[in-house]
Amino acid sequence: MTPSQIPDPDPRPVPPEEPGPNECCGSGCPLCVLDLYADELVRYRQALAAWKQRHPDAAD
Repeated sequence: MTPSQIPDPDPRPVPPEEPGPNECCGSGCPLCVLDLYADELVRYRQALAAWKQRHPDAAD
């Protein structure tokens, strides 16, 4: 394997995909896609903050 083929052992977290405008039915589901997205976004932001601490020289 060449250096460019070696996977990054600590890749930058990837943000969750935002639900499309028609994915929420608006009926108040107990597990609404918007609620799930909000939870994933919180986890992503926490992971990104931790990653930035490990990689202080990384560009935003």
